[in-house]
Amino acid sequence: MASSGEEPRSGSPGRAGTGTEPEADAAQLDTAEDFEVLDEEGEEDEDDLSELPPLEDVGRPAAPPREDAQPPEQGTGDAAGDPQEWLDVLGNGLLKKKTLVPGQGVDSRPQKGQDVTIRLKATLEDGTVVEEDPALTFTLGDCDVLQALDLCVQLLEMGETALIVSEAKYCYGAQGRSPDIPPNASLTLEVELLAARDAPDLELLSGKEKIQLANRKRERGNFFYQQADYVLAINSYDIALRIAGSSSKVDFSPDEEAELLDVKVKCLNNLAASQLKLDHFKAALKSCNLVLEHQPGNIKALFRKGKVLAQQGEYREAIPILKAALKLEPSNKTIHAELSKLVKKHADQRNVETEMYRKMLGNPSTASTPGKCKDKLPWSIPWKWLFGATAIALGGVALSVVIAARN
Repeated sequence: MASSGEEPRSGSPGRAGTGTEPEADAAQLDTAEDFEVLDEEGEEDEDDLSELPPLEDVGRPAAPPREDAQPPEQGTGDAAGDPQEWLDVLGNGLLKKKTLVPGQGVDSRPQKGQDVTIRLKATLEDGTVVEEDPALTFTLGDCDVLQALDLCVQLLEMGETALIVSEAKYCYGAQGRSPDIPPNASLTLEVELLAARDAPDLELLSGKEKIQLANRKRERGNFFYQQADYVLAINSYDIALRIAGSSSKVDFSPDEEAELLDVKVKCLNNLAASQLKLDHFKAALKSCNLVLEHQPGNIKALFRKGKVLAQQGEYREAIPILKAALKLEPSNKTIHAELSKLVKKHADQRNVETEMYRKMLGNPSTASTPGKCKDKLPWSIPWKWLFGATAIALGGVALSVVIAARN
C-alpha cells in the first residue's frame, strides 16, 4: 500500500495499549501533524523490548487448572464446558485456550515468522459478534494482530479449531475500539488454523510488494503509538525498516526507489518520536540523524533532534537546529513555542553559570555583567602588569649598575 499522510485510525485491529491514555502533547510536532506524524525511524540495540510477551514460553505445559479458573459460559454451545480442557496460556488466568476440533498433530503447528491464515470470529461477553474474517493472514510473532491471537495461534495445530478467552489486556485494552468494542472488554475468539507458509523472501519481492509490506508494518506501529504502547511501536517500525532496507535481486524503478526512501524516512521519524516518549535519547538522536542524512531539510527530524538535545540540557546546540526548522516553516507555531522556551532556558542557564563563576572567584558582589568584565580585562589588567613589569626591569638594571660599580 502506498504511504499516505493520513492519521492512523484508532480502530485498527491489534494489541491493546499499556492501559494509559495517549498523551496530548500540544507542544510536540507529533500531535500537531498527522502521524505520518508517526512517520519515522528506529533503533534496535538501545530500546528495551523486555516488555514484549514471552512468545518462546507459551508452549510450555500449563499447570493443572483450578476449578474456579473456568471462564464464564459463552454463546458457543459446550465451548466453556469441562475446565480441565482449558489451557492457561500465560499462567496468569487472563488468556485461555480450548480445543473444539483437533488438528493434525503438534508437528503441524506454525512457527514464529511464518505467514498464517486463520478463520476468525470475535464476540463480546454478551455474545455480540464484533469481527468475522474467513481468511485473516498475518505474520506470526510480528504483533500484526491482537496479542491474544499472536500468542495463541502458534499453539494451534493445522486444521484445529479453538476457542480463546482473553481479557482486555491482550485485546483492545482500556481504550477499546470505537464504536463496537467498549473499553476494558474481554473477547472470545473462535479461531481455525487454515494455512501456514514461510514468509516471502524479501530479496525477491517486487518494488510494489516491498513498499506495501513495509507500509503495513509502519501503520501497525502508528496504531501502537496511538495506544501509547511505545515499545511495540518501536518493534513495528524496526520491522518496517528492515523490510524497506533489505537487499533486492529485483530491479526497482526510480519512482519505487523514491517511495521506499519515503517509507524509510517516515519510519525513522516515528521511531524517534517513540524513543523520545521512552526517554531513549541516544537512540532518538541516532534516528533523527539518519533521517537528516537522507533529507537535511526534514522539518520533523530537525524538530525532534532539537527536542532530544533540549531534553539533555544541550540548549546551545538545540537552538540553531530549531531555528533551521523554523526558517523552513516560519508559520509553525509549535516550533515557535519550543524555540522561545529554549531561548529562555538557555538564558537562565547562562545566568546560573555566571553566578557560579563569580562565587568561585570570590567576588559575588560584582554587579557588572560578563560582557562588561570582558571589555575591561583586555585594557586594565594588561596595562597594570605592563607598568609593574617595566618598574621591576628598571630596578634590576639599576641594581646591576651599582654592583658593577662597586666591583
